[in-house]
Order: sequence, then C-alpha cells, then structure tokens
Amino acid sequence: MRVHDTNAAEWFPVLWHHGSPQTGALIEPLIEAAAERRVRLIGYGRPSYGGSSPRPGRDVASAAADVAQIADAHAIDRFAVMGHSGGGPHALACAALIPNRVTAVMVLSSLAPFDRDRLDWYAGMNAGGASLRAATAGREARAAYEETAAFDRDMFTERDWAALRGTWKSLGADAGQASAAGADGLIDDDLAFVAPWGFDVADIAAPVLLVQGGEDRIVPPAHADWLLKHCINAELWVRPRDGHISVLDACAVGMDWLRANR
Repeated sequence: MRVHDTNAAEWFPVLWHHGSPQTGALIEPLIEAAAERRVRLIGYGRPSYGGSSPRPGRDVASAAADVAQIADAHAIDRFAVMGHSGGGPHALACAALIPNRVTAVMVLSSLAPFDRDRLDWYAGMNAGGASLRAATAGREARAAYEETAAFDRDMFTERDWAALRGTWKSLGADAGQASAAGADGLIDDDLAFVAPWGFDVADIAAPVLLVQGGEDRIVPPAHADWLLKHCINAELWVRPRDGHISVLDACAVGMDWLRANR
C-alpha cells in the first residue's frame, strides 16, 4: 500500500479514505485544516490506486485490515477515520470491524449498502447510476462500460465546479492523475459497492457523523438518510445547497467533531 502521512506524531491521528477515483495522496485543504487542529492526517491508496498493488475481488470490509496494518506500522493504537464519496463505505468498515481502535467516524457523501430489492437505491444519481448498474453484471460488464463512458459535466453542480476551481482544485488534479493511471481501482470500488460489504453498519458502536449535500447528484441524500436510520450512534449534518464536491468544505469542522469524540 502507498501511505501518506503528515508525520505529526504527537498530534491526534485521523485516517483519511479517499474518493473514487483518487490516488490516496493527501489534498492541500485537508492538510491545512489538519495542521490548524493539531491532527496527524494519514491517507493511503486503496488497491490499484496511486501505486498500491491490485487486489481483484476485494470487498469493502478489506479496508479494515489494511488500516489496522497501517496503524500498526506507525505505532498508532487508537484513531479516528474520515471518508468522502467512495471512501465513505471503507471508513465505515473500519469503525465496524476494528471497534477497539476507531474512536469516531465521519463520512461525507457516502453510499449506503447496496440492496437489489431497494429500487430507489439509484434514485437521484446522475445518469441513473449507470456505472454502478453495470457493476451489478460483473467485472467484464463494468469494464466494458468504462471503455465507452464519457465524462458528464452535469454530475457536478455549479457550486461543485466553483469548489474545483477554488479551494478543492488540488482534488480535481489528483482525480485526473488517478484516472490517467487506469480504471482498475474505480472498477474494483464499484464492484465492491454493489456486492455484500462484509459487515453490518448497525454494528458500529463509535459515534458516526454523516455529512450530506442536499443537491448531490452522485450520491443522493436518501443514502445518508438510510445510514442515519441504521447506524445506532449517528448524527446527520445536511448542507442543503452543497453538491458532491462543495460538501468537502465541512471537513475542517468535521475534524473538530472527531477530536471532540476521541
């Protein structure tokens, strides 16, 4: 695994789970917010992202073992976790599966677990969740979809585009770098999202903070609503005018929340 660490060993550790696709490198606004709050921020590239080795067939739950290994290697006992978008389910996995080590979890724009019988799972997703629908047919179908998929500007709101031109410009550049390196990580993420996750969010005992943009076109608000109902110790912050990227402006105050719940 490719690991990134701000190396502030004396500060409170928080493990960051990147979105899909990203390299796993720590993004400038996150580093700045962490430094202001005396947070040691650690990130890593999931398999096939940012130089991390491939692991075909991985599930969401596998992130917990990866994070435990990273924490052991850095001599960290207890820590908080944060995740955005595709990183959200993986952050939740850590809270569920290594509960003795995770103090609290914050997720922004996180998917809820897939349920074939819940017909509204795709409702509100840009293009009807076409990439995830393709993933339900298996890796070959998802890979074939990727070969013909075109970037759709409408997946982001104008507020998102403003964030990508401003504060979160480095995130857009990192996503471009991850995409240029190939689609294997993104494909494996989607396959994992529409398969059994390998844990039950109801088993998460640590405090859970859900942050959701009311105008998110990639992960619609219904997913946060479902997670709020099924995570026993969760609270939801809705940012009504935010989309999928602009919601990241909540990361700084979210770090305050993680510190308060350590």
